Amino acid sequence: MTSYPPTVDPNGPVLWWRDGGIAHIRFNRPEALNAIDVATAKAFHQACQDICADAQVRVVRITAAGRAFMAGGDLGAMQGDPTAVAHELISGMHGGLELLAQLPVPVIASVQGAVAGGGLGVMLGCDLVFAADNTKLAIAYPLIGASSDCSTTWGLAHMVGLRKAMEIVLMAEPINAEEALRLGLVNRVLPADGLEAFSQQVAERFANGPTVALGQLKRLVRRALHNDLSSHLQAEAEGFVRCAATADFKEGITAFLDKRPAQFQGQ
Repeated sequence: MTSYPPTVDPNGPVLWWRDGGIAHIRFNRPEALNAIDVATAKAFHQACQDICADAQVRVVRITAAGRAFMAGGDLGAMQGDPTAVAHELISGMHGGLELLAQLPVPVIASVQGAVAGGGLGVMLGCDLVFAADNTKLAIAYPLIGASSDCSTTWGLAHMVGLRKAMEIVLMAEPINAEEALRLGLVNRVLPADGLEAFSQQVAERFANGPTVALGQLKRLVRRALHNDLSSHLQAEAEGFVRCAATADFKEGITAFLDKRPAQFQGQ
């Protein structure tokens, strides 16, 4: 049985907990296809803050209850005062996404069904994405007369290039799982009934991996498109030296020379 921290409502819109070194974030509004309302955005931000403050976290898994990962923003919640609601909603989601991008451990998303609007941004913001074969991505924003949020356009432009990103956001045509894989928007496509097990297996691998090294690699890849070569060489040198000072690095070398699997402790 999953045990939630005392601050987490087990019936709330976002659940979060840690199991060993694996932190879980689960969107939990299946009846609304996990559409983002203000309560969801605030809970997501709080989950990210709590996880970032937990030194025992070595990997993060983001999942969603029900048949859809996230159908974008909750449009019904925006009818009364759309400007105020949009500001509050975006503030929470953006705060959480920025924390996860800076977190020095891998962040994995498992997605299924509809992944639209802000849900697409959440997905693109993760380090690895595993998708069920029934996944449908949709930019959605132009269909309601809005521009993007949740770093959706930033993620698309970096992953597929300017021309293709323009096509995706302006034409707003849905993208199935296989096309998403071809474009590099997801890492793997799996049968829906095998998605959970595969994602958990990868998370366990990272939770037992060299945490500092994985964090440095995440940082370097995220900076690679912005640094000039000289700056990036310096960042790589600093990262390697930091890893060389860890117990995991010593264990990795010893295990390699002993021809056995390394037993990393995350330190």
